[in-house]
Amino acid sequence: MSFKTFAAGLALFTVSALQAQLITGNFEQYPIFEECENVPAVALSTCFNETLINKIKAEFKMPQRVLDEQYQGDLVVLFEVTEEGTFELLHVTGIYEELRSEITRVFGELPQIKPATYNARPTYMQFNMPIPIPFSKDSSAIKDSSAIKDFKTGAVPVKKLEEQSEYDAIKTFPFENREYNSQLFIPFSHETYSRFDQELNRVGTNSHTAGKPFTYDNVNTYYDFKEAREGLYKKKESWFGRKLWNEHMVTLQGEDYWFTLDPAADLQLGFETANNEDQSYTYNNTRAVIFQGGLGKNLNFYTVVYESQGTFAGYFNRFARSIRPDGGNPAIVPGRGVAAESASGDFDYPVAEGYLSYTPNKYFNFQFGHGKNFIGDGYRSLLLSDNASPYPFFKLNTTFWKLKYTNTWMSLRDVRPEVVADGSFKTKYMANHYLSLNVTKRLNIGLFENVIWTNDNDRGFDLNYLNPVIFYRAIEFSTGSRGGNALIGLSGKYKFSDRFNAYAQVIIDEFSTGAVFSSDKSFQNKQGVQLGFKYYDAFHVDDLQLQVEFNQVRPYVYSNNEIELNYGHNNQSMAHLWGANFRELIAIARYRNDRWFGAAKFIYGERGFEIGDINQVYYGGSIYGNDENIPSELGIEIGQGNRANTFLGNVELGYLVNPSTNLKVYASVLYRDNRIEQFDPVNLNEQTVWVNFGFRTDLFNWYFDY
Repeated sequence: MSFKTFAAGLALFTVSALQAQLITGNFEQYPIFEECENVPAVALSTCFNETLINKIKAEFKMPQRVLDEQYQGDLVVLFEVTEEGTFELLHVTGIYEELRSEITRVFGELPQIKPATYNARPTYMQFNMPIPIPFSKDSSAIKDSSAIKDFKTGAVPVKKLEEQSEYDAIKTFPFENREYNSQLFIPFSHETYSRFDQELNRVGTNSHTAGKPFTYDNVNTYYDFKEAREGLYKKKESWFGRKLWNEHMVTLQGEDYWFTLDPAADLQLGFETANNEDQSYTYNNTRAVIFQGGLGKNLNFYTVVYESQGTFAGYFNRFARSIRPDGGNPAIVPGRGVAAESASGDFDYPVAEGYLSYTPNKYFNFQFGHGKNFIGDGYRSLLLSDNASPYPFFKLNTTFWKLKYTNTWMSLRDVRPEVVADGSFKTKYMANHYLSLNVTKRLNIGLFENVIWTNDNDRGFDLNYLNPVIFYRAIEFSTGSRGGNALIGLSGKYKFSDRFNAYAQVIIDEFSTGAVFSSDKSFQNKQGVQLGFKYYDAFHVDDLQLQVEFNQVRPYVYSNNEIELNYGHNNQSMAHLWGANFRELIAIARYRNDRWFGAAKFIYGERGFEIGDINQVYYGGSIYGNDENIPSELGIEIGQGNRANTFLGNVELGYLVNPSTNLKVYASVLYRDNRIEQFDPVNLNEQTVWVNFGFRTDLFNWYFDY
């Protein structure tokens, strides 16, 4: 082969090199040959390509068989410059073994160079080069890919080159984490959210913090996820080290799509001292798979599937069995789902969650999924909590100026024997409106309304409640008082400074001016209140957060004479996990240092449990009662019925293993002292110490505060 032919061919290789695709993100700097060390940064890519071609010219020899058979086709080369600066040929596609062998030999002769860098750290960089065979004869005119059309002999159509380049652009490394600017939910865990809570609550920020879970793009405005997470990364060179300590397990990314796939686990092993169930230990064995990603800039998706078995402390197991559904299943694990009986006699409870999140513009975000929602700035919520099992929902967020307006429609289940028909749980629907307004740089107020309805009495699906801008109380009145159950609420937050704020909620199930301001303590006084305070960097200790919260809900709140219209799902409250007829005081301290974290939580509460058959006398603690069975219309007090005082203390210490997947190891000690006036088979008079060790992908809140 003549040098002129080879030079012309290498000119086409120049075109291919200039087409080399930066597969997975923007790098700060290209790999650098020794000849390019003094070249300006903007010219490094050109210098890299030209130097690479000059070095290949000295080595590449066109196989004689290719020349003899006058072959025309493609040789596609995928190579990588590693973190150490060596050239590694990843894959070669060509019809002749001689072509593949020759390009492999040539790449083996290339020198070690300075690697590409990302955030000033060495990284690997991949290139995809489709090379037409034979090479073009004209080298002088080739400056960019548009010059391909000038070839007179042996030219490969532009379309074919583009198709091949587009197909081979699907690569997995290195991965640019687009999660940080996506519409994906930040998995709602109180410990995780405490890491950026202060940034969202600085004076003057226009954030809306009540509606949870947050999406990454909203929080990333105030909190740099990239800097925060990657600042925790460990320097690991091996694939296993990076995946264990820093990165998602499997990543795939193209120009306008990305995906991650991760295994997840929630493995707990512990023991308790109040051994009322004759069990030697407690455990939870959850295995899960998480798949998430994005298509374009506006559509994201997430799905996780859990398979779990376990048995817990006695008080928790008894409560799980007390809310068991009709149909033979032994329990509902609170916050998770219906449990079957495993081979060992423990709980076996599979759970699946997932959603789509679509943001067509800066004003609207649509979410459709199966999961949980939360409204409030506190540890508890009296409006809408993540206490119950996951459920199907559709959510519309509208944000502009100082306003955020959220509409959520949910499909819930009533699993009591009284309403189950033909083996199917009864379906009911819930819709709520929540308007958040930042009145000033310090003051936020929220307006809440909610309605629950069913399709009984041949009413069909009531389209009235699909209206996103209507007042539910008026609709409830116009469709009949038994057509739905409406509640209203208020919330507020005031930021005294960047380090101290106060928040509050009021829930109103029924409002009678005479009942509220009367000393008669009428049963019509159905309200609940919350008041809380947060103190960031407390006592000038960085990353120490203190929180105090008071909650009180009077008897009969969240219930309804049409029992299926209560504020519940799967025999669990959609608001506070204690239902109603209680008051409690909560104190929480959280601290973190690098990957280490710790929390201490103390709860003291006064509650009133039901006595005997709820269909005979209803004291207002359970939300599954009927007001027609109240003991009296006046003299209704918090704690009536079977009065109990409960103290819970919980201390947890842990280490964040992987910031990208939120994998943690931890140890916790929970102390529970429950004092009740009369015997109750579920709520025993007992003291419990529950010690637990765990390895957990922290994706949701586990509440053991029963």
